[in-house]
This record gives sequence, C-alpha cells and structure tokens, in this order.
Amino acid sequence: MASILIIDDDVEICLLLSRYLTKHTYNVETAQRGATGLEKFAAQPFDIVLSDFRLGDTDGRQILQKIKQLKAHVPVIIITGYSDIKVAVDVMKLGAFDYITKPLIPEEVLNIIEKALNQKLPADRQKTGGSKEQQQEKPRTETNEEEYFKSNSGESNALYRQIKLIAPTNYSVILNGESGTGKEVVARTIHSLSSRSNEPFIAMDCGTLTRELAGSELFGHEKGSFTGAVLSKAGHFELADKGTLFLDEVANLPYDVQATLLRVIQERKIRRVGGVKEMEVDVRLIVASNENLQDAFKRGKFREDLYHRFNEFSIDLPPLRMRKKDIMEFAEFFLNKASRELNKSVEGFDDEVKKIFLNYSWPGNLREMRNIVRRAVLLNEGNVIHAQSLPFEIGFENQSSDYNSTGSEKKNNDKTSLKSAAREAEYETIKRILKQVNYNKTKAAEILNIDRKTLYNKLREYNLLKS
Repeated sequence: MASILIIDDDVEICLLLSRYLTKHTYNVETAQRGATGLEKFAAQPFDIVLSDFRLGDTDGRQILQKIKQLKAHVPVIIITGYSDIKVAVDVMKLGAFDYITKPLIPEEVLNIIEKALNQKLPADRQKTGGSKEQQQEKPRTETNEEEYFKSNSGESNALYRQIKLIAPTNYSVILNGESGTGKEVVARTIHSLSSRSNEPFIAMDCGTLTRELAGSELFGHEKGSFTGAVLSKAGHFELADKGTLFLDEVANLPYDVQATLLRVIQERKIRRVGGVKEMEVDVRLIVASNENLQDAFKRGKFREDLYHRFNEFSIDLPPLRMRKKDIMEFAEFFLNKASRELNKSVEGFDDEVKKIFLNYSWPGNLREMRNIVRRAVLLNEGNVIHAQSLPFEIGFENQSSDYNSTGSEKKNNDKTSLKSAAREAEYETIKRILKQVNYNKTKAAEILNIDRKTLYNKLREYNLLKS
C-alpha cells in the first residue's frame, strides 16, 4: 500500500484529499506547514508527495528541492492555481513529476498519482549488491508506441525524419527545447527505433541533484560510503547497461560530476561511490536541456569537452506556439488518449475551444496541453468539449477585438458614457473576483451573487471565453 504525503496550508484540501485517497487504499499523512511536511518526510518513508506551491512558511520550489536532496526517486506533484502556470513550468524544470491546477478534482489527482507510482523506478527493483540473482535483475522499461505523435505538418515531418535517421546509430544525442516540448518522449522514441529497443531505457532528471546525490544516482554507491548509505545501490549507468540512458536537464549537474561523467564516457567504465571495483558498461546517451548547452559552456557552467562528447547529433524541439498547424492534431491525440484512460466517449472540440487553442500561447507546451485536455475530458458531460470545461485563463489571454484590455468596447471608448463606465466596472469586478478565488467559477458566482450560468453569459458578453 503506497504512502502519500500532502503538504497544503488549506485544511479543507488536506481533509478532502486525505478522505478520498484513503478510500482508494492509500496511506495518507498531511501537513499544513512546509517545515512540518519536511519533518514528516525525513522521519518516515513516503512513495509520493503532493505539495501546494504557495505555503505560509515556504513555497513548493523549496519543498521540491529539499525532497529531491533527501530522496531523488520520490515523485513530487505540485498544486498550483492556473494563474501560476509559468511557476508550474519552472517547477517541472526543477524535477517535479507533474502539476495539478486548482480547483482540485479528486479523480484527476488520483489519476496523476497512479501515473507517478506506475512510472517511477521503485528502490527495491534496483540492484542492491545482494544475491547473484538480484544482481542480474534489471528493470525493463517498455516504450509506449502511442506516446509519440507525428502530425502531418512540415515541422513534424522534419522532426520525425531526424529521429528515424539517428535512431539506428549509437550516436549520442542532444535534445534542445523548452520545458514540456516532449524531450523524453522523443528520447524514448529514438530508443524504441534502435537496435537497443529490447534493452532498458532509463531516464534520470538531473534538475535538483546535489554533488553527492548525483554521483550516487549516476554511478551507484557501496554500503557505508556516506551517511545514509545503508545498502549498496546500482546507479543509472548500471541499470541502463546495453540500453539507453536519458539525462534530462543535464546542464544542472555539478561541475565535478561532469568531469567524472566525461571519464566514464571515454573509458566506458564506472566505479560506484565508495567502491574500488570498476565495471564495464555499454550505454547509449541521450541528453536534454531547456537551455542551450553551447551557451552554458561559454558561460563556464558546463564543460566544453563534455558538450562535444554529447554533441554527435542534436535535435531542436520547437515550442508549441511555433507549431500552429499541429495544435489541433495534438489536441485530438490527447483527447483520444484521455478518453480511453478515463473510459469516456468524448469525440471532439467545439469551434469556440478550437479558436481558444489556436490563439493561446501555451507556455507549458505539450505537457500543459495534455493536462488541459485530460482535465476537460474529466469534467465534460457530453461528447464534445466546450469552453466551460477549460481553465478560464486560457481564453482570457486573447480577447476579441471588440474589447480592449479593460473590457470596454473599442467602438465606444467614450469614458464619459455612463453605460460604458458601468460595463467597465462590471468587467473589472468579475476579473478581480475570479483572481481572488483562483478562477473557481462556482465560488466567483457565489461572491458575485449570480448563478453560474449568468456568470458564463457575462464572460461571453465580454468575449473572455473567445479568442
């Protein structure tokens, strides 16, 4: 039975999630302060952590970093308001497994928790220096062929041609792209099309690793080699032997660990932290970074010689906002996938949603789109997705040309008009209340003393749900 730690200063959220997850046979502990949550995490083992980003005594970024320092393999899910989507993107760069936006939907929370538990590599599946049989055991990671989706646009075809070209080789590959552009999916696809496809694919997030932890995670450690090393442990190079090792956010590796990594690549041998025996490894490396590695070595943050070792081939993954022709095809892909996962029959999007999607900037790229579509499928009651099932903010970003940024009509911009002033005041009040309640439209309607349908009519009146 998996154990979950929830850190949130909202008592109602802790109570709601605790009751719901307990009913689904999880052991749940809660904490209303970041410091209390970290104390509980240090005192007992947890399989997963859910943390609100905005806490009274700290924030989700610091919680994430401290948890990763203590136990890198434990998935952390960040709870945030949709207005903080760029913050969510930042914590994903730092190694969060995923993020969930408020208002929370228990079924969505459960779905992400189950994904995290299914995808993480449990500690007891790693080689621990026990029996010979245990030492020979390797995790097998299967690549889901449906994870990679190729649309029919020129950009998508060009990207897939590069993947097919490089996959059969043993070249190291650098994947460049913003957070959420699908770098790990591309890495898995390269692995699945290679001669190593029947061997392990191991992914490692280098985002928040300290020097000691990075060495242990990459190369393994022997029992007693440092405080807390109560058992011997295989590193990711051992686990990926004969297969592919994907290093995400590789630019964040400590500089001295980069030097050790360079030696391992050159000699194809590793030595566990605290060990004396060298082991030969045969690993194909794919690395990714959301910052340009060439710029990083020019700034002295990344070793130039290591960059050139990695840079046998590079692929640039464009952000979603630069792939307008792909947007609706990706949306349909995520819609079909979410419908199967949630056992629902949702067939498409209405025209209003399509306009919103095409005009939104997608700061979280494909990951953000996946989350939005999955959430919409979960909330939707019919067979077509309507704007009501989307987060309010994504329609808010691009307003109709009939209105300016204050909500008053452009064709009647006379500030002395009583009607115009009243409409502007109404617009500003709705916008302020929505922000106050984290864009929970039900709560906003209650505070505004109108029903939910009237609120939606007002949003449409000001074209806030239209592109």
